[in-house]
Amino acid sequence: MEPTETVSDMDKVLSRFNILGRYHAQFMFFSFMAFASNSVFCCNFVFAAEEVGYRCKDESFSNNTCGSQNGSIQCSEWIYDNPDSFVAEFGLACQDWKRTLVGTIHSLGYMVGLLIVGPMSDRLGRKMTVVITGVMGGVFGVARSFAKNYWLFIALEFVEAAIGDVCSPMFVLTVEIVSTENRLLFYILNTFGYAFGAFLLSVWAYAFPYWRTFLRVIYAPAFLFFSYLFVMDESPRWLLIKGKKEKAVAVLEKAAKRNKIKLDQAVLEKLETDKEEDIAFVKLLKVTFNSKTLLKRFFICVVWWATSTFVNYGLTINSVSLQGNKYVNYALVGVMDIPANIIILLALNRFKKKYSLIVSFLIGAALCVSQPFMPTNLNWLSVLLSMAGKLMSSFYFNITYIYTSELFPTYTRNSMHALSSSLGRIGSIVAPQTPLLMRYWYGLPSLVFGGVSLFAGLVTFLVPDTGDDPLPDTVCEAEAVGKSGVVPKTDRGAFKL
Repeated sequence: MEPTETVSDMDKVLSRFNILGRYHAQFMFFSFMAFASNSVFCCNFVFAAEEVGYRCKDESFSNNTCGSQNGSIQCSEWIYDNPDSFVAEFGLACQDWKRTLVGTIHSLGYMVGLLIVGPMSDRLGRKMTVVITGVMGGVFGVARSFAKNYWLFIALEFVEAAIGDVCSPMFVLTVEIVSTENRLLFYILNTFGYAFGAFLLSVWAYAFPYWRTFLRVIYAPAFLFFSYLFVMDESPRWLLIKGKKEKAVAVLEKAAKRNKIKLDQAVLEKLETDKEEDIAFVKLLKVTFNSKTLLKRFFICVVWWATSTFVNYGLTINSVSLQGNKYVNYALVGVMDIPANIIILLALNRFKKKYSLIVSFLIGAALCVSQPFMPTNLNWLSVLLSMAGKLMSSFYFNITYIYTSELFPTYTRNSMHALSSSLGRIGSIVAPQTPLLMRYWYGLPSLVFGGVSLFAGLVTFLVPDTGDDPLPDTVCEAEAVGKSGVVPKTDRGAFKL
């Protein structure tokens, strides 16, 4: 039987709300700040562990600071341009790999953490996970500022990234608290927080140049995430899938009261979905991966995430090496998310997500590949292409966030989103090392960025477009995404082990 198009009861209820109404506007503020904190935490190493010049105290070494004299004598004491810097305090002269390792370890910790945070969010709830990860980020971030040993700093960096990032649960809560027709606009409005965070980071880095003070200033506000226990509600979709219908209805009625609208009690009474069985995470993955369709989507999502993190973080990290003021350059690269989000909003309201993603990958590839071949005397053109490449990477990064969440069923949505993002973080793990490629050829990083973008664009042809389909609740519905309709509510079957 051909599937017929239906609108879920939850979507009917959520569609009654104006996303600019009082309830969602308040939620948007808290979500905005959470995304801003993610922007601050993920790249602060660019300033905290910035490159610092140094020379051997023994002037006979001249320009051969990291080499040796007479074949065996090496420099034993260095003079740093900034003696209060991260590099100077930990004595990292001639050990540049230790400085760039900070960014790599953060991304590695984040990758491992997503395997923890995703299942935690599906089991404990989106809100509780936001609170736990937000507060833990503040604890370990501030603790890092007191580290007296390099390897202790690295260990704390890993732990903070692993259990101290609110982005994944906050994202899922953001898309689940609105109707299908409003989720794109609502998500885009919330993600302006990323640009705000990048701007704040550059301002704080300029205002507090000492790296220990800088870390304390940017992480101390994270303790305010504890207040989210009292000022935010849980996802009604998650409550419903967990069989907590009364709590889901209470959240919806609270929102309606705040927005001064009246909900149809008959519709609230009919709210239902397949109650999730209490099974292990591994079994949940088995249920999802038993579907060849969803398994193929998963691998493609990993390619998207790896490309997005690699190119986006790579261009951001290299922005401080561009000519001009490093703080201004970083802020400019960060605020490229604003026009990117506006373009996304306009493009996805007119064009399908699939083809918007393909085009952004391919244009991004062309921009990156062409940058090294620009005339060397036109520095402004090279910077312009770099900014345009960052614009495209922000474009497809944000679409990837939205697209991934729409391809999997509710009971594993956060887990699959987190797993795809986690494995894809190999891109951000490698990204901090890309400046080292310039030792071989200055244009090599850009060529690599372009090559991976091209590959990601081509594999996107293999996934369906989600269009305006409601978020799927079961494997059966997820497999039907992008077809002529969705599985009718009466045909929704609970997953079987």
